Amino acid sequence: MSEVMPVEVPVDEQTKRQLQRGERRIEATARKMKRGATSKWATVVAIIIAALWTVPTFGLFVSSFRPEQQVKTTGWWTFFADPEVTLDNYVEVLQSGNSTLDLAGSFINSIAITIPATIIPLIIACLAAYAFAWIDFKGKNFLFILVFALQIVPIQMALVPLLSTFSRGLTIFGVPVGFGLDASGGYAQVWIAHSMFALPLAIFLLHNFIAEIPGEVIEAARVDGAGHGGIFFRIVLPLSMPAIASFAIFQFLWVWNDLLVALIFADGPVAPITKLLAEITGTRGNEWHLLTAGAFVSIIIPLIVFFSLQRFFVRGLLAGSTKG
Repeated sequence: MSEVMPVEVPVDEQTKRQLQRGERRIEATARKMKRGATSKWATVVAIIIAALWTVPTFGLFVSSFRPEQQVKTTGWWTFFADPEVTLDNYVEVLQSGNSTLDLAGSFINSIAITIPATIIPLIIACLAAYAFAWIDFKGKNFLFILVFALQIVPIQMALVPLLSTFSRGLTIFGVPVGFGLDASGGYAQVWIAHSMFALPLAIFLLHNFIAEIPGEVIEAARVDGAGHGGIFFRIVLPLSMPAIASFAIFQFLWVWNDLLVALIFADGPVAPITKLLAEITGTRGNEWHLLTAGAFVSIIIPLIVFFSLQRFFVRGLLAGSTKG
C-alpha cells in the first residue's frame, strides 16, 4: 500500500490578510478586556485577594524552617521575635518514604501522571471543539448540551463505577469491551480517569474560543481548497494556542495537586507526591509539621510551569472571554 503524503494547503495573499485581521480582532478584544480589568476597584480587589493568598503562604514558608516544637506550640509570626532556623523538616521530608516509594520516585510518578493526563484531554478536546464549532452534523446541539451538562456531575459519583470497569472490565450484551486493568498497578487508569473528568470543561472552553475565529477566515481557506484537516492544523490550532495554553495550565495544576483520584487509581508503586505527603504525617497525623516543608517541595514544578506559560495564560483568559 502506497504511503499517503501530506498535502500542503495553499494560502494566498487574501487569506493571509484575513488571518491577520482575525488576529488583530482577537488582540483588540484582549486589550479591551485588559482595560476593563485594570480599573481602580479591580486593582483594589486584586490586591486584597493577593494578600489573602500570600500571607498564609508566607506563614507556611516561615514555618517550614522552624523547629518541630515551635511549629506545634506557637504561631509562625513569633518567628520574628525569636528567630530559630533549621532544615530538619526538609531533611525528614526528603528522606521519608518506604521500601516501594520515596520522594524521588513520587516526583517521577507525578510527572508521568500529569503530562499525559494534560496532553490526552487537550488533543481530544481540540478536535471535538472544532467539530462543534465549524462542522454541521445531525444532533450537534444536543451533544454539545450533553457535554456541557457533564460538568455538573460530581467526580465522586463516577469513582466506584470507573474503578469497577477498570478492574473487572465492561460487558455489553455479553461481549467484554472493558479495560480489564489492575486498579492500582499502572498509569493507564489514572490517565483515563483524569482525561474523562477534564474533557467536558475542556471542550466547552475551547469551543467558545474556536467559535470566535472570524468566519471569513474559515470560508477563505475552504475556497482555497483546504479540508477540515488543513483548516484545523493551519488556522484554528495556531490561533487557539492561548486558550490551549490556559487550559493546559489549569489541567496540569489540577492533576499535580490531585489526591482523590490518586488514592483510588494510583496506589502502590505509581503513587504521586500528593499521596506521599499525606502519608508522611504519620498514622495519627502527629507529624503534620512536615507538611510545611513538603508543600514547598511539591510546588516546585507547578511554579515553573505557571511562570513559563504565564503570558499565554493571561492572553488566553482575556482573548477568550468575550466576542470582539
